[in-house]
Amino acid sequence: MHYKKLWTDLHSNIHHNQMGELNQWIEHAKKTVDFWPVAYYPFYMKRTETGAGLEDLYDREQIEQDWEQLREAVKQQNEAGYPMFMGYEWQGSGDDGDHNVFFLDNEQPMLHPMRYEELYQAYKDRSAIAIPHHVAYQLGSRGKNWETHREDFSPFAEIYSSHGCSENDTGPFDMERHLHMGPRTGETCYERGLEKGYLVGMIASGDNHNVPAVHDHGTMCVLAADGSKEAIWEGLLNRRVYGVSRSRMDIDFTINGSPMGAVVKPGEGTLAFAIEAADAIDRVEILRDNVLDTMAVHAGTWEETQYTGVRKYKFAVEFGWGPNPKFYKDRLTKTWDGSLEVPGRLCLVQKCFNSFGQELCNVTEKSCEFHMTTYMSTTTGHWMGPSTVVKEGFVFEVEGKPEDEIVLKVDRYVYRFTLKELMKSSRILAQYQESMDLAAEVFGNVEHYRDDFYWHNAYKTRIRQAVPEEAYTMKYEKKVTLEAGSCYRLRVHLRNGDTAWVSPIFVRE
Repeated sequence: MHYKKLWTDLHSNIHHNQMGELNQWIEHAKKTVDFWPVAYYPFYMKRTETGAGLEDLYDREQIEQDWEQLREAVKQQNEAGYPMFMGYEWQGSGDDGDHNVFFLDNEQPMLHPMRYEELYQAYKDRSAIAIPHHVAYQLGSRGKNWETHREDFSPFAEIYSSHGCSENDTGPFDMERHLHMGPRTGETCYERGLEKGYLVGMIASGDNHNVPAVHDHGTMCVLAADGSKEAIWEGLLNRRVYGVSRSRMDIDFTINGSPMGAVVKPGEGTLAFAIEAADAIDRVEILRDNVLDTMAVHAGTWEETQYTGVRKYKFAVEFGWGPNPKFYKDRLTKTWDGSLEVPGRLCLVQKCFNSFGQELCNVTEKSCEFHMTTYMSTTTGHWMGPSTVVKEGFVFEVEGKPEDEIVLKVDRYVYRFTLKELMKSSRILAQYQESMDLAAEVFGNVEHYRDDFYWHNAYKTRIRQAVPEEAYTMKYEKKVTLEAGSCYRLRVHLRNGDTAWVSPIFVRE
């Protein structure tokens, strides 16, 4: 069966004090994802008399008011044709791990029992699922308790988000962003669930609390018969899901024609996958029972080819670098207006949005226009500290000849480059004169034997290296022996560091 690939962020937490922004969240989700399961967050940090912070539920009356507001908004969007699902975060006592609970219909109550089994019993006769997330935290301290897991209630787990990766405790993307909850442990990671024999898929989603569908925090794809809520729900229940750390990838993975998440019979089989990514594919790991079975390497298969004639290429454009808020406290927001024009054909524009305020418009086969807003954070002022910039951007797919000249307009600047030039290297386009003018206006003479102050505080646009279609597409198949109790899954690695995790196909009698 041919499935549609539908994208979403399954972990967008809107809080009680953000409910006035609900419409803004919905409109942003409609611009960035195909459907949206909103996960209301009913918790807040209360202070003891001595000043300790304890996370607890809001008053029941406040929660119920928010739940009814959410119900009405979801119903309105459903009636207008946009698939939304009601949901909320459940944490209980912390002994079973955090889960997001979602419903097929819009009529269910929000319940907060202490234990996962009680939650399951409350919803077992309703169309409800509870998806565990950041599973690799400590058992008893909001890490996943696989001993109490119900695979029909929790058909897959969120193994990557802003927290990091919970697949195991030995791979990349360590869980270091939320140090108060970590570090991660292998005792509760996703792989322990597979070892117990559970039929459990895997996704990535943001765990975002300020804006839904943050590109840099992970999103998920479900394979569904169509775009209806019922079809999406059926895809979720049957684990036809996968997740990406950043850019979207079109992935098909089958054994004997059965898709990701399926259960197949023992015997001989053909494992196959087809991938279209946003950048060059480096390698694909085929794992059998959590152990590397085959490394399918794509790097080295296309780089030395001399490309001529008309073909497809992809490249990313990113915006967001700018004045350091340590020196320019009033330059925390920047708007960018521009366009891209191609002599051949503009095939696809993938949105890579991380914040509100992004617009893609007037898209044709020859051009598109955009209005972007980037934000500088004041959360760090430490010398050599983490980046304060939140980047925004696009991945463009164009069809043309290597000598075709692409025209990128950003604010008052016009940049021209051929696809052949862009295939050699990435490039940075800096608004250097504006940085010099700003420095003179605020600080007077800052002339120095190096240009650090000008360069460090200049607004910049980065155009990543272009790659041909042969680099970002890959097909593969191999014969496998299917043994009862085993499972096969994929890890996809791109050259730019982006990763995808694909739900297993399970072998059972």
